[in-house]
Amino acid sequence: MASDDTLLIFLPTNNEPPSSNPMTLDTRNLHPVLDADASTDESAVFTGVMPRHYAGGGVTVYIHYAMSSATSGNIDWDAQFERIGDQQQDLDSDGFAAVQSVNNTTVPSTSGLVDIVSIAFTDGAQMDSIAVGESFRLKITRDASADTAAGDAELVAVEIKET
Repeated sequence: MASDDTLLIFLPTNNEPPSSNPMTLDTRNLHPVLDADASTDESAVFTGVMPRHYAGGGVTVYIHYAMSSATSGNIDWDAQFERIGDQQQDLDSDGFAAVQSVNNTTVPSTSGLVDIVSIAFTDGAQMDSIAVGESFRLKITRDASADTAAGDAELVAVEIKET
């Protein structure tokens, strides 16, 4: 496969909510979305297995979102990987790698219009050294404490592509 092929796609119904400050499942015109609050950093967590066609390079995480009501301001998103792998992570604790971010993205001028932002990860530490065939988790967080957009952000989908 080409190095820029999609590896995985996560939808709101794939969320495994964290025990504190989770994004909440909602719908918008029957589209499932995860609502992320404007005043509290809220997260969604997705579990996957790195596909066998992954060539071992860096990845880019694409976050598809809309705003519940905001038509101005900016939004910040964070993403982190956690390698579960083969005897790599004790499931009784979290071991997410350092946060990578996309900041100060101007929200769409129409509420409900989907925007797509991206966060690049280099192979290795930024991806928690996830290898082919290993399970992992991806945490997506709205960094509400740093952004200026009012109202909920609605997470529509997350795509991981090799870059």
